[in-house]
Amino acid sequence: MGTVTPFPLPGKPPAQIGFERLELTRILDLYGRMVAAGHWRDYAIELGRDAAVFAAFRRAAERPEFRIEKRPALRNKQGMWALVGEGGAVLKRGHELGPVLAPVERRLLKIVED
Repeated sequence: MGTVTPFPLPGKPPAQIGFERLELTRILDLYGRMVAAGHWRDYAIELGRDAAVFAAFRRAAERPEFRIEKRPALRNKQGMWALVGEGGAVLKRGHELGPVLAPVERRLLKIVED
């Protein structure tokens, strides 16, 4: 017999926090552009009870340069999205993913002279 997995009950928090398809698409798009620019080489995704974390690494054997965290418990307070730096400091926090990713996307801008 197969294993039956019940649907989440209304009002009960999910057993695991994850990224929605559009969120993950936006994060992986940024990751791909950073890899093409030579900034990042590896990534890791951690899905837990309290948060979903996407970590981007310059090299595989070090601490992540940036972590993008989704914590739904903070949705009504300071925003569920956070951009955390290598040292663990929160660089940006917000209710939407786009503005939280803005500091990383600014690294991709290059000045073009005539």
